[in-house]
Amino acid sequence: MVTTLDKVDVVTVGVGWTGGIVAAECAKEGLKVVGLERGRERGTEDFAIVHDEYRYAVRYELMQDLSKETITFRNRRDQKALPMRQMGSFLLGEGLGGSGTHWNGQNWRFLPYDFQIKTMTDEKYGANKLPPEYTIQDWGITYDELEPYFDRFEKTAGISGEDKNPFAGKRSSDYPTPPMKKTPILKKFESATTNLGYSPFMMPSANLSEAYENPDGQQINACQYCGFCERFGCEYGAKTSPEITVVPTAKDTGNYEIKFNSNVVEIMKEGDRVTGVRYFDTVTFEEFIQPAEVVVLTSYMLNNAKLLMVSEIGEMYDPETGRGTLGKNYGYQILPGASGFFDEKMNVFMGAGALGMTIDDFNGDNFDHSDLDFIHGASLSITQTGNRPILTNPIPPDTPSWGADFKKASIENYLKSLSIGGQGASMPHRDNYLSLDSTYKDIYGVPLLQMTYNFTDQDRAMHKYVSERAAEIMQEMGAKTVVGGSPISDYDIVPYQTTHNTGGTIMGAEPETSVVNNYLQHWDMENLFVVGAGNFAHNGGYNPTGTVGALAYRCAEGIINYSKNGGSLV
Repeated sequence: MVTTLDKVDVVTVGVGWTGGIVAAECAKEGLKVVGLERGRERGTEDFAIVHDEYRYAVRYELMQDLSKETITFRNRRDQKALPMRQMGSFLLGEGLGGSGTHWNGQNWRFLPYDFQIKTMTDEKYGANKLPPEYTIQDWGITYDELEPYFDRFEKTAGISGEDKNPFAGKRSSDYPTPPMKKTPILKKFESATTNLGYSPFMMPSANLSEAYENPDGQQINACQYCGFCERFGCEYGAKTSPEITVVPTAKDTGNYEIKFNSNVVEIMKEGDRVTGVRYFDTVTFEEFIQPAEVVVLTSYMLNNAKLLMVSEIGEMYDPETGRGTLGKNYGYQILPGASGFFDEKMNVFMGAGALGMTIDDFNGDNFDHSDLDFIHGASLSITQTGNRPILTNPIPPDTPSWGADFKKASIENYLKSLSIGGQGASMPHRDNYLSLDSTYKDIYGVPLLQMTYNFTDQDRAMHKYVSERAAEIMQEMGAKTVVGGSPISDYDIVPYQTTHNTGGTIMGAEPETSVVNNYLQHWDMENLFVVGAGNFAHNGGYNPTGTVGALAYRCAEGIINYSKNGGSLV
């Protein structure tokens, strides 16, 4: 038996950054909002004993239960996709705050080039810079149009940083708080990159350099540099996350309710409008329908795409014909870099998730690609995130991977090794996409999402080029042994690489090439909004969270205008 609940103005599917931002903004305007979160409630008070590497970083305490729902994966269309049985390449958050609880806190604005990548690439290098199987396209919005929303998110989150990146888009105001501490390790990177003619700057951080009260009156504390950020919640309330910012702001209005253990399996619809969502209580397996005037998909991008697919909203992408947009332009991230082994010992165990320095000299179109067989690039950073003992075993080349020699080398080099990492942009390709699996289903009887993805020639060329630049920097830093990033071949779903999945519900200027418009409103259903990294037409050279946060504020503005102006977004 299905229980139909009272209708509300807005229902969000997921309560992380996007769900929290939409809820806070709509609730402040008097709209009644319900947030459906399939995980449990949690907050700062639950993380008092969070410094447990095995429980949180190895056994994934804060992550999705893959025995209930997962994805299937294959490299090519002619392969059979198989379920991802345990967390590997990426970590899917679950519970209040979602991935915004266990993130590192590295907070970026995508470059102006990213939003108009097709236009700018064609103008500079010609329309044939990449072969036609690369499906790059503009986002339907410019950096300048999105800048006020970037500013809004950074002030909500209290981001710590410095406006010293010569390649960044123009800012309407400075960072809310100063950059984090510049440690001896970061100074070593700063000196080397400066000597090589590059422009280093402190990484924008949601691990705050000082206590801060945001415009909504929420308090965020100062980072203690404990080194437990990624895969962990913050027991100090110093790593900005939804449950200490936008969620309490929404609750304070009296117009917001969260229903936990609520897993949405279908978007309900009549004609060209959605009417609400159907969900299961994950504890009792009771079934409910939550009617709403506006439905907003604010869960992780893989789930947003899956819900549209199983609800048969939008035209599925067909890689044979190129028709359809739902599932198109899935993108991951390319990770060039280099490691170095030194003679001196360094303090690598203290740190924070976004304690780092970066150069953008090889990101976006900040360098000439005329004689290169790829476009875009990567930010290159050295981060001091806290090397924990279980998962940190740096060893020089040719060291055995187990036994006495391995143990000796691991102990010897634990305090003597550093890495420079690149976050490389993944360009969309005709054969990289999301769809529904025809064989496997989740615990609720819903088909699993299927991922078809492999690295491309563009990815391999960019990885090689940027890894060589990283090795040059590491050499300049004084490493006695430099190990450049190994060439990439086929993508594998293991081991962990990055949680920065994008695409599948891309935004754009017209329905023929995108799923949603630049207010994140679905082209086919005017009262349905879809917001997250799935809106990215390609992946960039940064973490996605800052750009996702900006899009969420843009989306919230559209929902409020739609609700109050008789369907008009402006």
